[in-house]
Amino acid sequence: MGSVFSPYYRAARKRGHGDPENHCCINVALYGDTRRWAMTERARRFVSRSEDAFHAGTSSMRWDESGLTVSIDETCSPLPFPLRGVVRLRPGKLHDAPVALDAAGKHHWRAVATGARLEADFTAPALSWKGTAYHDMNWGEEPLENAFRDWTWCRTGSGQETTVLYDVTTLADGRRAFARRFSRDEVTEPTLPPRHELPRGFWGMSRPLLSEAPPHLKMKLEDAPFYTRSHVGLTLDGKAVDAVHESLSLSRFIHPVVQWMLPFRMPRRS
Repeated sequence: MGSVFSPYYRAARKRGHGDPENHCCINVALYGDTRRWAMTERARRFVSRSEDAFHAGTSSMRWDESGLTVSIDETCSPLPFPLRGVVRLRPGKLHDAPVALDAAGKHHWRAVATGARLEADFTAPALSWKGTAYHDMNWGEEPLENAFRDWTWCRTGSGQETTVLYDVTTLADGRRAFARRFSRDEVTEPTLPPRHELPRGFWGMSRPLLSEAPPHLKMKLEDAPFYTRSHVGLTLDGKAVDAVHESLSLSRFIHPVVQWMLPFRMPRRS
């Protein structure tokens, strides 16, 4: 809703027509031996939503007593591979402890279900698996680039315990970092480990990471001019653990060249 990295939404806001419901998408990314990426933006007339359902074009999400079901029917970009399947998330324990990411309280993050179970069945490509899953959400009252210069997020853990590390630099009051650990019975705030740097991405993106010992890169998942996503190894509580790590530069995101490049990966259906 109000696709956060949409060049079309940003251009509309600059013209004074920033309607979030006119800029929606369901972004799907598959990694591994078979990779697929789809992030097609839909205009308002292709979007409908209710308290427990969200439809954007030919894909949808629905929440019921059993959990979250995501029905995917997308076309990848820039290469038009089909991407079709169903993902079912069974949440288990639900968390409701939102955290303000900025001092003004205009941007929030909430871990919804950290120890969930997942079933994925794809027909295009032909893939299926079961495993642990994680579900969170972010929302804000203004564009990210109005509040942040850069943004780093990292998640590690299993179905029994999950740790999330945030490290952001705001335009108003500098660096803000925190950690949350989610278990079956409680949410705690572990001590923040020191900051390290992963090797820069292909486009020169900085990738800071919080870890007790120097981290190492296991696999590049996304490596864009303003954003990276990686599979990394780090150390928490004296243990080596695997993690998903994301790094975002908002000053790079708003650069005119990056805005010109984005539609090649993020087409719009209006």
